Amino acid sequence: MRNRTTLMATMLFFCVTFVLMGRSSSAGIFDRVVAFVNNQAITLSEFQEQYQNTLKIAPDVTEEDVINTMINRILLLDEARKYRIVAPTEDEMVKEYIDLKVRAFITVGEQEMETFYQNNRSRFAGKDYEDVRGEIENYLTEKKLNERLKETLAELRNKAYIKIQLKPE
Repeated sequence: MRNRTTLMATMLFFCVTFVLMGRSSSAGIFDRVVAFVNNQAITLSEFQEQYQNTLKIAPDVTEEDVINTMINRILLLDEARKYRIVAPTEDEMVKEYIDLKVRAFITVGEQEMETFYQNNRSRFAGKDYEDVRGEIENYLTEKKLNERLKETLAELRNKAYIKIQLKPE
């Protein structure tokens, strides 16, 4: 009789434990993965937060633009970590990586700047070349940086495992 009571109590304990575990594990899951980048997941809540923040700045941004930007950021952070770049924030890590691995290899020649000045004189409202040289150099450097960054991201994307599971709303 005592063995039977012990057995019943043990079975009751396991039944109650199963019911409680089932409730707690399913009750806490409200998020889903909308994209995988290598071994990292982007959750729906992370995506929605980024999308809402981006909409405030660029009202015509698409969900596809935002998810691709998030993927690019993860890829750049992974590369920064490979090169052991450390910084106080992830944004600074990305900037440091871009400065060291992309911007450092960009040069703008004097002839290129003079040609740009000659072809775009009307934009400079009669200013001499020497007065706008720095502005032209910055513009051409940023233009080349954007082109090279697009190439770098394309290379990183080709090497990465990326799966997007975002369903348009």
